[in-house]
Amino acid sequence: MDLKEIQNLIKFVANSGVAEVKLETGDVKITIRTTLEGSTETTYVQQMPAQNMLQQAVAPQQIAPVAQTPVAPAADENAKYITVKSPIIGTFYRKPSPDKAMFVEVGSTIGKGDVLCVIEAMKLFNEIESEVSGKIVKVLVDDMSPVEFDQPLFLVDPS
Repeated sequence: MDLKEIQNLIKFVANSGVAEVKLETGDVKITIRTTLEGSTETTYVQQMPAQNMLQQAVAPQQIAPVAQTPVAPAADENAKYITVKSPIIGTFYRKPSPDKAMFVEVGSTIGKGDVLCVIEAMKLFNEIESEVSGKIVKVLVDDMSPVEFDQPLFLVDPS
């Protein structure tokens, strides 16, 4: 679409009494919002990035079905452990700083209130403390990985 066509579309929408019109053609997205009193127009023109267009142009590939493996034995095995979950969304760090040692390792004995890791959220580093005593059985997240709320971080053996 050229500028003249966009201007004509704005005039048409303003005169039609419609509050909002969205139009997508090719790589151009246009949203026109009007208010009936005073006929103020707001126009947004957005061009899609070339990468999105390439992804749309690529034909979908056939994906072979994945063989299902039984999950129940692993779930039963982990049932005796306590899962420490992330209380916030952010970036998971196993060390207080790059040149320091990790807070905990697999096999570390922890007590209630011990710092297990740090999660960075909005430039704030939040220490995640253990709510149970026990031994770290497994670390479920890689260092410097993004984590979601309630995502499992560690498995702890409370015995």
